[in-house]
Amino acid sequence: MKNTIITIVAIAILAIGFVLLYQNRSTVRETPATSETIRQTSNSQQWETKTEEEASVTVVVTPLDLSPQSAEWKFDIGLNTHSVELDQDMTAITVLTDNQGKEYKPVRWDGAPPGGHHREGVLTFISDKPAPRSVTLKIQNVGVPERNFTWPVQYK
Repeated sequence: MKNTIITIVAIAILAIGFVLLYQNRSTVRETPATSETIRQTSNSQQWETKTEEEASVTVVVTPLDLSPQSAEWKFDIGLNTHSVELDQDMTAITVLTDNQGKEYKPVRWDGAPPGGHHREGVLTFISDKPAPRSVTLKIQNVGVPERNFTWPVQYK
């Protein structure tokens, strides 16, 4: 009788643990991937995630910080494909232009090295003062000749 009670209690504890673990895993799966959500900067400004699917390559770009006060503008970039080799140097194929036509070259790429079919990282540019009204991130030769993603920097 004593062994039966211990067995029932042990099974009940395992069942409760399984249910709690399963609920936590379901919650994680239902949350969108970070690169597909709107990121929030320290000044509570939200920047829209933009996605372009063309020529078998999906490019997802989210500004991490474009505020006029920032010393650096940062973009989270995700590249995904099943048919094209992603072997580009992100600092060589990317340029940022502002609404006045001024170009900014990236100062660094913190992310996956060239190669493979899935890459993600953060591309950083030195910001300009005074801040432009908008910026366009141009990514060249990733499945298509050029991809353009535009965001406002200053709001009227």
